[in-house]
Amino acid sequence: MDDLLVCHLGAVEYRAATELQERLRERRQRDEIGDVLLLLEHPPVYTRGRRTQPGELPMGEAWYASQGIDVVDTPRGGRVTYHGPGQLVGYAIMRADDVVEHVRSMERAIVAALGEHGIDAHPRVDDGPDFTGVWVGERKIASIGVHLSKGVAAHGFAVNVDNDLQPFEWIVPCGLHAQMTSVCRELATAPNLPCFRKRMAYAFTQEHDRRQRLVALQRLLVNEPSIA
Repeated sequence: MDDLLVCHLGAVEYRAATELQERLRERRQRDEIGDVLLLLEHPPVYTRGRRTQPGELPMGEAWYASQGIDVVDTPRGGRVTYHGPGQLVGYAIMRADDVVEHVRSMERAIVAALGEHGIDAHPRVDDGPDFTGVWVGERKIASIGVHLSKGVAAHGFAVNVDNDLQPFEWIVPCGLHAQMTSVCRELATAPNLPCFRKRMAYAFTQEHDRRQRLVALQRLLVNEPSIA
């Protein structure tokens, strides 16, 4: 059984996380490291994927900035979404031959982790690409967006655990007028984010038939060529 390298990063600014993913993706493309799952949180930020349409950020960037929320364009698939403290973000830097199956495997792993946490969740595979992610009834609890380059995927998933859901109401999340929910809201209790993070890492490694190996970020970047 192959290892999946899992790295817990804590809070990371979105642009810094994107740059880190590209550095790791280049290392993965050169087979200098194995497949990696980064688990982290972001400060408040709206990210616009490649399929974002005009009108999905109706308040305008200046208004969002006044609320303390950054707006960033991103190369991942999907449309606009929100990230913030208390939301578990997972970036999977992995070799992937089939993007659709890569996304479906994320959905299955999230469903399994939520099930272990006492939430009956499901994907909506037959409803089209705008419904990619994981749902609890008609409420969306997790979003997914990936980007493939030279056989290696990056970006990944975001699961609402105990984050503020109000910022989702100021946009059209994922192009849908859908209600967002969280682990906290579904269970009517304050969940333990570190506990769910462990369940998510385990479910993700099980879904890919891997053995989890926790690593520090420095281990992933060791012997990286210096930038002149």
